[in-house]
Amino acid sequence: MLILLPPSEKKRETTKPTPAIAVYTGVLYQALDWSSLSAAAQKRGEASIAIISARYGAIAPGDRIESYKVKIDNKKMKPQVAAALDSRERQLIIDCRSSTYKTVWSAPVEITVEVRVSTVVDGVRTVVTHMSKKTRGEITRWLLQSRAVAKAPEDLYAIVSEKYPCALTPSDGQQPWVLEVIAV
Repeated sequence: MLILLPPSEKKRETTKPTPAIAVYTGVLYQALDWSSLSAAAQKRGEASIAIISARYGAIAPGDRIESYKVKIDNKKMKPQVAAALDSRERQLIIDCRSSTYKTVWSAPVEITVEVRVSTVVDGVRTVVTHMSKKTRGEITRWLLQSRAVAKAPEDLYAIVSEKYPCALTPSDGQQPWVLEVIAV
């Protein structure tokens, strides 16, 4: 499985290159809570997470970076991200990126599941941004801790539905699969 994460606008100030997972400090990364994961879960995360950085391209949690303040230049970053991700083994892609970072690399729709998060307010389903980030961080954590590995969209649904109410919509050949998660 390949989990695509956006970077965090909120970053820890660094004086030397630091593992990316320790630089990003926004709500998604707080919910992921990397430092409290077991060594096995961190090893799984190192192998399966790709953070799409505005400055560094597609990076792993342990890749050493410096804090930065750069807005993504999608056109400039596309070739670099494609070079890093196109060569990855064909496996289930779990897309937790924000819309800004989705245009940097187009994941193959037949093996990609986009995680969308909403909440229910007064009986009406509503998309939420802050809660989306938190929930995506929690889902990533849940996947890294799971005994099962999601190899197909249905596997992902089975794992995530243990913790969250959700629904899986198949790809139509044009758009990826969608896992609609209700934040609780």
